[in-house]
Amino acid sequence: MPTRGRPRDPEAEARILTTAAAEIRLRGYDGLSVERVAAQAGVAKTTLYRRWPTKAQLVIALITRMRSDVPFEPTGDARRDLTDLVASIAASLAGTSAALIADLAAAAARDPAVGESVHALWAERHRLVTEVVATAQEAGVIHSRVPAAVLVDQLVGPLYYRLLVTGEPVTEAYARTLTQSVLS
Repeated sequence: MPTRGRPRDPEAEARILTTAAAEIRLRGYDGLSVERVAAQAGVAKTTLYRRWPTKAQLVIALITRMRSDVPFEPTGDARRDLTDLVASIAASLAGTSAALIADLAAAAARDPAVGESVHALWAERHRLVTEVVATAQEAGVIHSRVPAAVLVDQLVGPLYYRLLVTGEPVTEAYARTLTQSVLS
């Protein structure tokens, strides 16, 4: 059975999300205007609203895209997997504005719809990484003095601290040193 209406423009989503990120960097979450994003992305408001009926859903899609830019597929070598993950997160953050990350975090804290979705989005990733750490601890590959979930926090938290608090560069070399330090 043929679909109704025009086919979706495969590039429209990328343009919309890129424009939304620029708008948040410029105006913050509260200043984000779906109408302005549609106009600047060169799409009709109805196109945008069909995909994301609310501003919160648009921001959640942006966060989802950012997460998908950092894949995590465990290979069985926990040290390498965790080192590669932290280096990938660092590379992603290095190319992202601190203001954007801060505004997305603020949106998640202020808007319950965004917050719940962000927590659910990251919960699965956190669970998977924590399982890798726990398995490596059980095998004696990684020390077990600290709970697995705390080690995961210690691996990722400093990257955001550098980006948002100290302003120090978030580099691959820093990420690798951080991983070695935490896992030693």
